[in-house]
Amino acid sequence: MSKTRKNSTTQSHQTEFHEERQEEEKARYKAELRALQIELVKLQRDIIRNNEKILVILEGRDSAGKDGSIKRIIEHLSPRETRVVALSKPSDKEQSQWYFQRYVEHLPSAAEMVFFNRSWYNRAGVEKVMGFCSDQQYEEFFAEVNNFEGMLIRSGIHVFKFYLDISREEQKKRLESRKDDPLKQWKTSPIDEKALKHWKDYSEARNVMFARSHSPFAPWIIVNANDKKTARLQLIKGFLSRLSYTGKDEMQVLPDQSIIFEYESLYLDNGMIQE
Repeated sequence: MSKTRKNSTTQSHQTEFHEERQEEEKARYKAELRALQIELVKLQRDIIRNNEKILVILEGRDSAGKDGSIKRIIEHLSPRETRVVALSKPSDKEQSQWYFQRYVEHLPSAAEMVFFNRSWYNRAGVEKVMGFCSDQQYEEFFAEVNNFEGMLIRSGIHVFKFYLDISREEQKKRLESRKDDPLKQWKTSPIDEKALKHWKDYSEARNVMFARSHSPFAPWIIVNANDKKTARLQLIKGFLSRLSYTGKDEMQVLPDQSIIFEYESLYLDNGMIQE
């Protein structure tokens, strides 16, 4: 056999092995996702039965994977008792209101799960970095946010705050892919173009947000989201592991604490949270 033919055969075998491995990983992901979605259905049955109120906040940089994560979570849940809230830019009337006012009407009622794809923490992130709020409005937000969330919890709402954390390199790759994918054109915005330019500013704003709004009753839960599929699975596990419900498979929902963990300031220094 010639050297060229031998190299070609070797490359062919390597390609086949790589494709087989990808298929195996894809199958494992789908199987685990299905098992976790079954757990989510179990949870919702209990929420409806007990008239519980669940609020899940998802924050993170542009392209961190919030849309995809929510899509997998709600895929098999009852649409009557599940809502996704992704508010657009506030109107002139809303800008004149108390900052939290436009979010209040979207809070969960009895037997509901509500997912906020971005939330009042816009003020601590995008609005601060892009200059969409004044310094006074920014400080008023932090003076009120912990008390506001405390009121929600005392009223019977279970509040969960997740932050999907990605690296600068991963964000750049994902933002570039949006430009070339016709199915993702709706995701693009003028803010995207400034995301990388203001990377450090967003990091600083995020760090302040964690420090000033992390609390024992409403902690920030960080998810390493550089791998989308892993992040989705761990996010669901992290959510399910924090709630009690009938028929819960404790081992199935056990999260990987190297991927998903509660905020600690030391994680900013040891690399667990992206710079």
